[in-house]
Amino acid sequence: MDIQDPAPNHRLSGTDAAFLYLERKEIPLHIACVCIFDAAIPFEEFVANIDSKLHLIPRYRQIAVAPPYHIGYPTWEPDPNFDIARHIFQVRVGAPGDEAALEALSGRILSQVMDRTKPLWEIYIVDGLKDGRGALIVKVHHALADGVSGAALLRVMLDPTPEGSRVTRPARVHQPLSSPSPAGGNHSLVDALASAVHSSIENLIAVEAGLLDLTQSLFTDRTQAGLQELMGLLPELAAPIQRLPFNRLCGGDRLFCWAGFDFADVKRIRETAGGKVNDVILTVVTRALASYAKLHGQSVHKRLLRVVCPVSMRPEGQSESLGNRITFLPVVLPMDIRNPVRMLQAVTARMEMMKSAKAAELLALAASWLGATPPPLQAAFWGGLPFLTLPVSLFNVICSNIPGSPVPLYTAGRRMLASYPQVPTGWELGVGIAATSYDGKLFFGLTADTNAAPDVARLRDFIKESFEDLCRAAGLRKTTARRPRQARHQAAVPVSAP
Repeated sequence: MDIQDPAPNHRLSGTDAAFLYLERKEIPLHIACVCIFDAAIPFEEFVANIDSKLHLIPRYRQIAVAPPYHIGYPTWEPDPNFDIARHIFQVRVGAPGDEAALEALSGRILSQVMDRTKPLWEIYIVDGLKDGRGALIVKVHHALADGVSGAALLRVMLDPTPEGSRVTRPARVHQPLSSPSPAGGNHSLVDALASAVHSSIENLIAVEAGLLDLTQSLFTDRTQAGLQELMGLLPELAAPIQRLPFNRLCGGDRLFCWAGFDFADVKRIRETAGGKVNDVILTVVTRALASYAKLHGQSVHKRLLRVVCPVSMRPEGQSESLGNRITFLPVVLPMDIRNPVRMLQAVTARMEMMKSAKAAELLALAASWLGATPPPLQAAFWGGLPFLTLPVSLFNVICSNIPGSPVPLYTAGRRMLASYPQVPTGWELGVGIAATSYDGKLFFGLTADTNAAPDVARLRDFIKESFEDLCRAAGLRKTTARRPRQARHQAAVPVSAP
């Protein structure tokens, strides 16, 4: 599989550039995954395997170079000093080498902002795990890829069979490469100005085309029904959203933990109670966040949760193209529905309503309007956003669902057993939640700021409880006697909590 990256030098889109403008120590903006394998991974063999495939992903040998004064968007330029040794590292997990130790190591690695003087990707090979297992921690900057294309990149780096995939390496053409100059020059300045004008015109055309498509869709019965239903939710959408315990300004250190479930259970829940995979995920997350709020002494009675779900805008069959092709779907969900199946039905209805009303397309139009402004203004906007403190939260959490490989993947003959996704978080979003499917499993990854959510492992435990509750309510498990939920929450509240 060849990643679609035809141009050796390519200017970033406005969305890609925004991830560079916004990033700082408090907001490391890379996507990542922690992959666990059934055996230790031989370092030299793994490096040689990745090195043999890099020509399939030319962007992995390029760096982002900004023009003078941010006149235009940055460009991807060849790295004249590329060295794979600066991208693949061997690390050892601390004793006893269990999952908790791997989670702690992952949190430290995921806290680090990536070095922009080299191509924006890193892989850590982890040794010292219990039972002779191995692990990879893969980081890719969000300016380079979104979740969908990141999953496609992972499939390129790994193999579909234990024997590995044979890749024919093209003959290298030795050409002198000049070091990209951040200061640019007259030619680069003129080029950046021309590109800025061109990108603004492109975004204006995209806005016009989007408005035309949206106007045409308004005449469909489905969209009109969705808009009518949406009108009934306007008071909820306009109401200020209460902050969850982790909706506070973040520092730079991150924690990472995870959970995994059988995807067959997800399918059976859908067969029994309806909804889509993403509806099941949101139901589990919403009920877990309600439990977490109670743990911190917050009431969920008549309380609403505002979740933002990334939505891929890629045409069919273009999951391998690099860059970001995403918009966001906002949804407001009730937190006080006690019956898990009724919660799933409420989530399904609200998600369908927002999709019918073209909410994601409206946000994509807003992004195109922003992209039509001059790049220096965009750089100033995104660069100043982290310093803006609002009296109320715009939303509580981002929850991403990324389809993964349905079949097992390998590296150096070792089979990947699990893949836990990571999404960046920061500003006032102290927790980010991602889910991905792989080889008959559904894996959750939870990223948390150490200041905002030092007890994120409790939220992970609530996700496990919430999933089991949904399975029981859908008839997948036998109901057993359990302590009342409120009693369990009170037992978990720290002494200093209300």
